[in-house]
Amino acid sequence: MGDIVQEFLVESHENLDQLDRDLVALEQDPGSRELLSSIFRTIHTIKGTSGFLAFNRLERVTHVGENLLARLRDGAQSMTPQTTDALLGMIDCVRGLLTHIEENGNDGSGGDDSDLEPVIQAVTACINGTAAPAAKPAAAVAATTPVEVTVTVTTPGEGDGEGAEDASAGGRKPRTRKSAAKPTAKATPAKAVLGAAFGGEADDVPPETPLAAAAPAPAEQVEPVGPEDETGGQARRSIADSSIRVDVDLLDTLMRLVGELVLTRNQLVRAIGGANDPSMTRTGQRLNLITSELQESVMKTRMQAIDHIWAKLPRVVRDLSSGFGKRVRLAMEGRETELDRSLLEAVKDPLTHLVRNAVDHGIELPDDRRFKGKDPEGTLTLRAYHEGGHVIVEVTDDGAGLDPDRIAEVALERGVVTREQLALMDRREILSLVFRPGFSTAKKVTNVSGRGVGMDVVKTNIERIGGAVDVESTLGVGTTWRLTIPLTLAIIQALTIECGAERYVIPQVAVHELVYLDGQGGRVIEYAMGAPVYRLRGKLLPLVHLDQTLELRDPSSDHNRDVYVAVLHAEGRRFGLVVDRVLNTEEVVVKPLTSRFKDVGVYAGATLLGDGKVALILDVASLARRSHLGSDKIERAQAQLDATTKATSGTIDRLLIAGIGERRVAIPLDMVTRLEEFPVERLERVGNREVVQYRDQILPVLRLAHLLGAYSSEDGATVPVVVYTERGRSVALAVEKILDIVEDVVDARSDVGDDGMMGSAVIQQRVTELLDVRRAILAADPRFDAAVESDPISYDMAGM
Repeated sequence: MGDIVQEFLVESHENLDQLDRDLVALEQDPGSRELLSSIFRTIHTIKGTSGFLAFNRLERVTHVGENLLARLRDGAQSMTPQTTDALLGMIDCVRGLLTHIEENGNDGSGGDDSDLEPVIQAVTACINGTAAPAAKPAAAVAATTPVEVTVTVTTPGEGDGEGAEDASAGGRKPRTRKSAAKPTAKATPAKAVLGAAFGGEADDVPPETPLAAAAPAPAEQVEPVGPEDETGGQARRSIADSSIRVDVDLLDTLMRLVGELVLTRNQLVRAIGGANDPSMTRTGQRLNLITSELQESVMKTRMQAIDHIWAKLPRVVRDLSSGFGKRVRLAMEGRETELDRSLLEAVKDPLTHLVRNAVDHGIELPDDRRFKGKDPEGTLTLRAYHEGGHVIVEVTDDGAGLDPDRIAEVALERGVVTREQLALMDRREILSLVFRPGFSTAKKVTNVSGRGVGMDVVKTNIERIGGAVDVESTLGVGTTWRLTIPLTLAIIQALTIECGAERYVIPQVAVHELVYLDGQGGRVIEYAMGAPVYRLRGKLLPLVHLDQTLELRDPSSDHNRDVYVAVLHAEGRRFGLVVDRVLNTEEVVVKPLTSRFKDVGVYAGATLLGDGKVALILDVASLARRSHLGSDKIERAQAQLDATTKATSGTIDRLLIAGIGERRVAIPLDMVTRLEEFPVERLERVGNREVVQYRDQILPVLRLAHLLGAYSSEDGATVPVVVYTERGRSVALAVEKILDIVEDVVDARSDVGDDGMMGSAVIQQRVTELLDVRRAILAADPRFDAAVESDPISYDMAGM
């Protein structure tokens, strides 16, 4: 079922409930013009929408009712009980047709309309002023089914004890009477039927039983109420009951309260973590789970697909392209991307202006495009997606593109910048001049654009909600306008880091990986043509030093300190953010910043951490732009590195680097089945061998430190192991620590090495020994091959 049909059903059910009340009120006050007008508008709306959706049966019924209501509204006839009955019967028929649409996806058009005839005849009779057949009004009561009121009749003897249960279970067939079989449908026969149903005469009907149920007014089939009826009733009302109208201010309040709850949850969980109370820990975990589910549910109530504002743009593009004599095709990607409702409203006007500007100035006339070898029909693409904790909306055209030289010329003519300032600008900064107030390169002013105020308004409106707007263009190819919209009201997963004495927050969706750099271990930061880089798996990663960007310390101090590199992704590129420490991950509430902090350009918001301290949220996109200042140099250096690597005969190896005492050992990654870490107390001995219980097996433990003669001076609480498996036989190779996983060309090899080693090589600028895993295992236990060939399971149980 489509969204339009579902919304139609929901609104129609709401309107019908209101119509029931209005018609009863109108019967008490037949002269109320306000009630008549309201009822007429409602029926007219249902009729018009049903015609648009091709629900012909529904349209036919409501059209007849609309004719009667028009006569009542115009004063051509007055309201009578017969008129009220006919209209209520028509409403019940409409309700039945809506139920049929909900269950089957159509109103039964093209089939037999005999079930509608009694309702239509009753309404037509009121219009013509003729008396309808006596049975017809009662027939109008049942919406789309044969007209009969079915009443289960149970004799006094059948209603007691087990007999009643047997009857309800199908032991006896209940006797029924059909009101449609009577020549008339007056109150007296109905009382007789109801009286028999209650086991007495007509005059014995309980006073609380409404006799109106037998009148030719809105009455449904009367049947025994049971679980099946309750289930069916819920099914019939599922569409109407599936939604509820809620004030947006209430949703804002809920969002704010959930944000405060998340912050309080973070503080409580941190406090519980230091209490070492198992009962409190379980309670905190439960609270954490419930809060997360509540937060997710409340956030969904405010989310709407961006298609809500895109839906109007095809008409805008069509009208503009026709007016300018252009041919433009509009493509939309990511229309299901969801945004907060308030952000959708803020983005609507800037997005519309960018589309209008692209059609007016971006895409060329068909003859010009044909002359340039392009398709005469231009393409305008709208694209929306999530990136780095933001929603990115792009407006891309394949038109003429922006000319940086023309922009620079106009900027100098209008005094926007000086020649000295222009000389220091790169291409991206020159293109950004189009966002200056009053700036325009248009040769003529149209009723759409050219006055130099549109792009300034776009930038102002987007930055007002904490977002950013950027432009990329290639002359003769096209232009992309990129709106970066922050989640100002969102609760996001974030990585907390420390730099200097301050803590900061990075949206976790922007973090690809973390790399630890040992200041004393030779893993130094390099410089490619003056730009800081780190060699990550054979690729040069541009670096941004957070302490230098924020001026937290002297750049010349602490060159050899240990640092972390957070590998981030933004604006289509990866870069590394150098920080002092990585603390933890947690959910944080994003609070917007004041304009004073926005001017700094590296902060996207603020939040309150679990210990109650305020932390600033870093703007990953802004930091990415800083890393790209030397991107051209880095790309040239990367090209040189790739050429050098290609010229060498070495192959790229994937290795696990482990530390054993003062020695570094490289293990081929394809020899590693799993990495585990066992508490020391789990290690046991079988004879002179160490073993550990692991996955229903007794796993032998081989300490590489003993094999290499590199004994560690410190015994930790846990033992990191590399699990090697061959034909069902597993061995745990115990190491002191896992250092890294590298993917690089291993050169400068040497055959020098102990037993169990393939030699040594220079890896990450340090001499590293290459472990031959099978030889190492055989050196420790020559029976390994024989045990694998014979019975690996029994060998496990023997503990080597």
